[in-house]
Amino acid sequence: MATQESQHESTEQARTGRRALLGAAVLGAGGAVLGLSGTARAAGAGHGGGVRSLPVPTIIGHRGASGYRPEHTFGSYQLALDLGADIVEAGDLVPTKDGHLVCRHEPEIGGTTDVAHHPEFAGRKTTKVLDGVSTTGWFTEDFTLAELKTLRAIERIPANRPHNTLYDGRWEIPTFEEVLKWQDEQTRKRGRQVWIYPETKHPTYFRKLGLGLEERVAKLLRKYGKDKRNSPVILQSFEPTSIQRLNKLVDNPLAVLLSSADSRPWDFVETGDPRTVADLVTRKGLREIAGYAQGIGPTLDLVIPKDAGGRLTTPTTLVKDAHAVGLVLHPYTMRNENPFLPADFRKGTDADAYGDAFGAFQVYFATGIDGVFTDNPDTGLLARADFVND
Repeated sequence: MATQESQHESTEQARTGRRALLGAAVLGAGGAVLGLSGTARAAGAGHGGGVRSLPVPTIIGHRGASGYRPEHTFGSYQLALDLGADIVEAGDLVPTKDGHLVCRHEPEIGGTTDVAHHPEFAGRKTTKVLDGVSTTGWFTEDFTLAELKTLRAIERIPANRPHNTLYDGRWEIPTFEEVLKWQDEQTRKRGRQVWIYPETKHPTYFRKLGLGLEERVAKLLRKYGKDKRNSPVILQSFEPTSIQRLNKLVDNPLAVLLSSADSRPWDFVETGDPRTVADLVTRKGLREIAGYAQGIGPTLDLVIPKDAGGRLTTPTTLVKDAHAVGLVLHPYTMRNENPFLPADFRKGTDADAYGDAFGAFQVYFATGIDGVFTDNPDTGLLARADFVND
């Protein structure tokens, strides 16, 4: 019993230390809970190494710089760094038939690659039930890595980003291992540590197919020496049990992603857990998350809800409640185009026209969030400069 207790204490100390590292870096050093001014927050960042080197609010390049290049390509990742993103979300991880991890927003790749124009793969088009939703298209788990490498990425939302279609066909699908190598190369070339923020996609779905994601992620992180609590890799997932599994495999900072309040994580659906996201963002739910993760990635609507007309209302207590249990918040996703902005920050009605993204950033930053995912890292960085110097 004494041995088990000491092991438990050691494990808890390690987890507490990991939470403290991320929390002190992005929260304490940033001063969000203490209510310090924006200038004080900026001054507190950049000391102590590791996560402490990250400024607050942290600007995270969502799938790279996907506002300007097809998402989850090295073109998008590279541009995010060129624009100054603090972290690059590289990438959403899904497996191939032969067990490799590749970076795609979803396993269905009809909308993000040119697979439909490859007659040799016409027979691979099929309909599957993905987390309860009937989905038709082509799926990464039905292709070998070699086959996927013959495809090229295309813009996912051309109606909103017609200019990005200029780059259709230019880049192939990156593997997670290639991303880890690229991270090291870019760190050397730029003379600063490059951070990435990968996500396990649909882990319950893939585990049932015999393609468990977490073990593959952990194996690659260990191979490249990036499985430590100081490693420049934050892992995230919409499925809490995936984060719990990763918590046992690696020591990286971990974050639970949270969708709309009335939704249920798919792993909860599969196991009969009746809780919704609304339950997870209660103080009790947040305390539970803090037992195995260091942060949360809520949808922006959980930070500031919208009314029926799409306008921002009063902020919730989520920021305060999460900070109270030591969790940091990296909400998603800020985009420049009108359809993705709150109604009070839109300009005109064009689907691809920019609204007042700077104004929206300021309102969200003022809630005390520790960072934000954005398709437009340059806009986010300028908005942060305005905020911290205000």
